[in-house]
Amino acid sequence: MIERFIENELTLKRWRRFKKRKSSVTACILLFVSVVLTFTAPMIANSKPLMMKYKGETYFPVFAEYHPKDFGITDSFVVNYRKLDLSQDGDYAIWPIVKWNPLESNDTVDEYPSAPSSENWFGTDDRGRDVFARLLYGYKYSIAYAVLVWFLSTVIGVLLGGLMGYFGGKVDFFGQRVVEIFNTVPVFLLLLTMISIFKPSLVLLIVISSIFGWMGVSYYARGEFLRNRNLEFVEAARGMGAKTSTIIFKHILPNSLGPIITFAPFSIAGGITGLAGLDYLGFGLEVPTPSWGELLAQAHKNFTIAWWLAVFPSGALFTSLFLFVLVGDGVRDALDPKMK
Repeated sequence: MIERFIENELTLKRWRRFKKRKSSVTACILLFVSVVLTFTAPMIANSKPLMMKYKGETYFPVFAEYHPKDFGITDSFVVNYRKLDLSQDGDYAIWPIVKWNPLESNDTVDEYPSAPSSENWFGTDDRGRDVFARLLYGYKYSIAYAVLVWFLSTVIGVLLGGLMGYFGGKVDFFGQRVVEIFNTVPVFLLLLTMISIFKPSLVLLIVISSIFGWMGVSYYARGEFLRNRNLEFVEAARGMGAKTSTIIFKHILPNSLGPIITFAPFSIAGGITGLAGLDYLGFGLEVPTPSWGELLAQAHKNFTIAWWLAVFPSGALFTSLFLFVLVGDGVRDALDPKMK
């Protein structure tokens, strides 16, 4: 189906080479499914029904907020949907697969953390919160951080590296000195310092990581622009009077993105690991935001009594990284000009 929309012959050949690597295609499908699941997490794991009928009225608690007075509750500011009386004829509730949200503690268990059970499939953490729900919701933040950092770093790196490669001379000389200065900055320590000063947030982490994460991309962009700027198609464009911006963005840039796209899956995988590391050290997302690294930190503190806190978050992290590596291998083979 995708081939119908691919008109460029070279792109079609690359797509066919990628399809031949079945493991990469399967990894793409699984990653797509996992992203859909995490962004639809409220419909999978929640303490609110997807739909309910109460005293002749239909409600959709997952998609809308209702005041307790709508259900005749006058002694609470929050609706506990589990305690609503649905015994009247016609009353019912359709619940998500998992009846826990990531911030809710299970007060029916004897101790925290509690082992996996029919109530909590992956057990609970040290505050009684459902581990499966926190993994499902936490993946959204990991993906958002990794993809946005990769995208912003790539845009900055391609722009600056491309300009250095195209113009050369003093632009390239002084540009490389700037890159070297940025390379000497200990980014991880800078992140820890900035987060300790300012209130930690996903936006702050993305901005800082992007500002100091573009140098590697700039090297590849610079090299590709240096190689392509004197080729025949560029000289022909100059001879026809094309503007510099047209030459850079229309002619050189599309022919310089191969190596950069190849490293994209690996960069995203590195972003997921980076955020997990920050959360593990306590310098990541603000508490009580669900995160994989925070669960691993709990596993370190409770390793002898709560094996599930180590097994399930580690398994989720390993699986996601492994899938991105498989996709990266497929993209690398597809873009390799030596592959037949």
